[in-house]
Amino acid sequence: MDKFEAHNDTAFSPARHCFLIQPHDTQPLSPLPKALRVDGDGVVMLRAVDSDADVAHPVKAGEIVPVRAAYIRATGTTGQTSIMGYA
Repeated sequence: MDKFEAHNDTAFSPARHCFLIQPHDTQPLSPLPKALRVDGDGVVMLRAVDSDADVAHPVKAGEIVPVRAAYIRATGTTGQTSIMGYA
């Protein structure tokens, strides 16, 4: 039973879907995550939903990155063994 099923899902609500992200240079993320979690040190090359340019975001293992990423680029993303999306 989901006590919150009658409530709208917002960017501030807990995630309702978790998925593994495979970095790709041209394919947009679907669904758009509310946040990312990485399990290794490195750099995530991403583009946020409302941004015009990619950003190299340094990350540490276990870090939660609170960004609505439209893209996680393969080129420039280093060091992680996996990236999880939370939508």
